[in-house]
Amino acid sequence: MNLENYFISQFHNKHIGDDGALIGNNVYSKDAFFENVHFKTDWMSHYQIAKKAMLVNVSDAVAMNAKPRYALLSVAMPRNISKSQMRELACGFKDAAEEYGIEIIGGDTIANVKLDITITIISETKKPLLRSGIRTGYLLAYTGELGKSQKDLKKLLNLGFIHKDSKFVHLKLREKFIKNTAKYLSSGMDISDGLYRDLEKLASVNTIGFKFIKKMSKSFACSGEEYEMLVAFDKRYKKTILRRAAQSRTPIHIFASASRTKYTNKCKANHF
Repeated sequence: MNLENYFISQFHNKHIGDDGALIGNNVYSKDAFFENVHFKTDWMSHYQIAKKAMLVNVSDAVAMNAKPRYALLSVAMPRNISKSQMRELACGFKDAAEEYGIEIIGGDTIANVKLDITITIISETKKPLLRSGIRTGYLLAYTGELGKSQKDLKKLLNLGFIHKDSKFVHLKLREKFIKNTAKYLSSGMDISDGLYRDLEKLASVNTIGFKFIKKMSKSFACSGEEYEMLVAFDKRYKKTILRRAAQSRTPIHIFASASRTKYTNKCKANHF
């Protein structure tokens, strides 16, 4: 058990274990977005930082088939931040919130030695998509392309440059796909820690393993911060899901099936 899992295991609560906490018809979720951990200000403008921080959090709502309604911001800013940079942050938060119909209702600001952001999203759902619900024989699929986020991160860490439309900066969430297919999905989550690492979470919750259709490289399957969707479904719904993915112009790749085997994650933990 890695340190992140060990710490989480100290809190014995039935609401912990999905992308957000489902209480009634509401989903409560929170993610941190910290300088020198998730980004450097040399890599992104303050506007881009704020917008990505908001979308990273919206991704949790999307993953649970929930409609985000409200946001609470906590922003720790260095004392030497300029008013222009503060306006950029505000615009980034507001533009991302407006895109998803979110009202920013409050939060907290403090002085700090660097830029650290945490956001709480309050969402509503009538049909929540949870990580549980996978049975032996169900198919596993992911949306979009994986691996580019880690590839671009390595470029940045090596003082290189990335494309202006890089996925590392500009997230593309899959809310239309989830909304159109939720009734046919048995399980889902966003890919934030890498495909292999997130499969470990599904394996633990459902007490299953996976039979892979083809081999995948670690650079591909360990790439974090992809924010694509990882879903599972009964093979009876395969044609329907593929058709609905095409309708929302969502690339989808079936890569494994659930099996009665032991799953071993091949990636290092991202957080500790």
